[in-house]
Amino acid sequence: MQENQNLAADAADNQDTDIAAEAHTELEQTPEQHIAGLEAEIAELNDTLLRARAELDNQRRRAQEEVAAAHKYAIGKFAAELVTVKDYLEMALLDQSGQIDTLKMGVDLTLKQLVSAFDKAQIKDIQPKAGDKLDPHQHQAMSAEESDAEPNTVVRVMQKGYLLADRVLRPAMVVVAKAKA
Repeated sequence: MQENQNLAADAADNQDTDIAAEAHTELEQTPEQHIAGLEAEIAELNDTLLRARAELDNQRRRAQEEVAAAHKYAIGKFAAELVTVKDYLEMALLDQSGQIDTLKMGVDLTLKQLVSAFDKAQIKDIQPKAGDKLDPHQHQAMSAEESDAEPNTVVRVMQKGYLLADRVLRPAMVVVAKAKA
């Protein structure tokens, strides 16, 4: 215990000696030397500040460029998939053989390629069935007709809808049931 107190006292003495040495060094300087030292320190701090600001501006600019590039080229993978579908459709139109079965098979393969592109892009069908409850978030009621079905249920689908990930890209257009008058 006594040893710890002696070490603490020695450390305090050393610290006091260091502070006294710094004060003595400052006292030996003329005011002009002290001012010159402070001006040099200010210049160094200004330089550090300017460099930090420049680095921050460069990071901000690079981040903006990356975001712009991401927006510009985000559709790139999907577009590459669609180019193949377009090529297949153009080949089908150029076919002069007159063989309907071959043309139908080609269109079927093209549709499969398009479905594959949609799957990769997370585009899913919204295909309600007759009797499903109207979901205003995914369905758009185009008209209502009298029916034996429960009111506000789908009677028939006029056009299916699509989801992009979990967001509605296009709602399904449906005819809904209304109560008989």
